[in-house]
Amino acid sequence: MAVDEDVADQIVETVARWVDTEVIPNASRFELADEFPHEMVEQMKAFGLFGCVIPEEYGGLGLDHLTYARLIEEISRGFMSLGGVLNSHLIVSTMIVRFGTDAQREQWLPDLATGEKRACFSLSEHDAGSDTRSMRCRATPDGDDYIINGTKMWVTNGQRAAIVGLMAKTPDSATAGEGVTCFIVDKEPGATWSPSSGGTVTTSKIEKLGYRGLETVEMNWDNVRIPAAAMLGDESGMGRGLNAALSALELGRINIAARAVGVARAAFEAAMDYAQRRETFGKPIYDHQVIAFKLADMATKLEAARLMCHSAARKFDEGIRADMEAGMAKLFCSEVAAEIALESMRIHGGNGYTSEYPVERYYRDVPLMIIGEGTSEIQKLVIARQLRDKYRAE
Repeated sequence: MAVDEDVADQIVETVARWVDTEVIPNASRFELADEFPHEMVEQMKAFGLFGCVIPEEYGGLGLDHLTYARLIEEISRGFMSLGGVLNSHLIVSTMIVRFGTDAQREQWLPDLATGEKRACFSLSEHDAGSDTRSMRCRATPDGDDYIINGTKMWVTNGQRAAIVGLMAKTPDSATAGEGVTCFIVDKEPGATWSPSSGGTVTTSKIEKLGYRGLETVEMNWDNVRIPAAAMLGDESGMGRGLNAALSALELGRINIAARAVGVARAAFEAAMDYAQRRETFGKPIYDHQVIAFKLADMATKLEAARLMCHSAARKFDEGIRADMEAGMAKLFCSEVAAEIALESMRIHGGNGYTSEYPVERYYRDVPLMIIGEGTSEIQKLVIARQLRDKYRAE
């Protein structure tokens, strides 16, 4: 999937101008108040960003994932949380594109493409993040339905979403054990949902250090009855949800990498501007070699991070397994973003520690990229396993 380079450039430039004029001047106001930026999200809907990688036949823009990574960088240099609004939505959309039936694609993708319905991805639990074997949320067969019970954590968009990509344990008759199955569940937006079929879903917002302005929730499923048709891929998806999730999480890690590049870029550009304006000992601090060398290192690492992110996006566009490349990009970009944000704060001195400047927001936001979609330590495990397979000793 590729688009004309000129068209891609025009889309990215349009979004970049919007970020400059509308997002950057207002981001701190929403972030510090932890207030959802409704108007910004509506503008992203108008741009078609909720369907940017959904095929055109379902109403999306059909962009390639390299262009998507460039868009997320631009958005995140303005307000990183906006990239999170898109991330879980497009993870679920990608799962439906890749693993759904034709009927399921027709049912869900058009509304997802317009943003009329937004999606959330519900995988992690209190004691089951990357360790999916410890998952306790279960879908129990009951006639033509399933009964869902369990609690999910770290669900971004969990209250405002109208579609949930839910991962739950189901009986596996082949092994007489259990497998992980994905269900695509229609729900009513809001903190509490009681479907007519029975049961209740309740959510509670999780307070966070950074990544503010959008809700991250704990989601409790209590005897919620859903139809068997909600299973992604119908019966063929029984026990195969983890494969779908891991495939879509490759895109999630590319999103995180691009967000990290965006935040790192914002922190670097803020440091460059400040270093040329702030004077000490009769000259701009940029003219002190220790500061100039810091900025040279920051610029070099930022460029390397961007190239890694774009390389992973190209690999994903090829439609083949890209978990190692996506993991490498997510690992490197997030760690670089943390380093650049801290260096930018140091260059700003005391001003960087105040909410008057956005640097403190960048510093609070970067841990999300290190932790989200699998910690740096998990990425190293994924990379190491792939390396052994690729370079196995004879």
